[in-house]
Amino acid sequence: MRRPLAFGTRAGLAGLAAAAITLAGCSIPEPGSNGSSGGDGGSGTATGEQTRTVTRTEPAPELPPEPKPAGVVDACPYLPTTDAERANGQGVSEVRTSTEQPHPTCFFYRPDGEVQLVTQVFTGAPDVATGIVNRAAPIDTSNPTEQPAGWSGGYLSGDEGAVYAVSKQGNAVVVTTNQAQSVKARTVATDVIATLGL
Repeated sequence: MRRPLAFGTRAGLAGLAAAAITLAGCSIPEPGSNGSSGGDGGSGTATGEQTRTVTRTEPAPELPPEPKPAGVVDACPYLPTTDAERANGQGVSEVRTSTEQPHPTCFFYRPDGEVQLVTQVFTGAPDVATGIVNRAAPIDTSNPTEQPAGWSGGYLSGDEGAVYAVSKQGNAVVVTTNQAQSVKARTVATDVIATLGL
């Protein structure tokens, strides 16, 4: 049978003092330590190891600069002037192209000298093609599209005009028009893709 500690007696107090001295001689390891002191040669094992997850993101691709019109040409190499007039609903007075190769950007002008239609074609790295489309029709503000089949991108339309931009693997086609209906830009983009066999 266990006897209760006699806290009120000298023997009880002496026992408590001895127990306190014994406990004072023990060291309690800090949380996360290996439980051994620096010089005792202990072989404690590490506990509470921490791991860290590092997320690496690919840098954004370097996009080519926005195309600029250069010299006047007789026609766009992949979009006949009559097709541009029919699709955009305006007469074309002049056509200029950029210096990019193999497919220059074509600028179609209306009789008053203002640009009415621009067709940009890119072939190269897939991430650059996607970046060109996102620059023209940002994901956060444009309407998504998957036309023609196998292509994806976005379109925007407003009082000042419309843009239709799609990519497929390493190809991108961006069409801007001064017309408010995005269907006009989509029609031109579809024609360009079919003509070039992209």
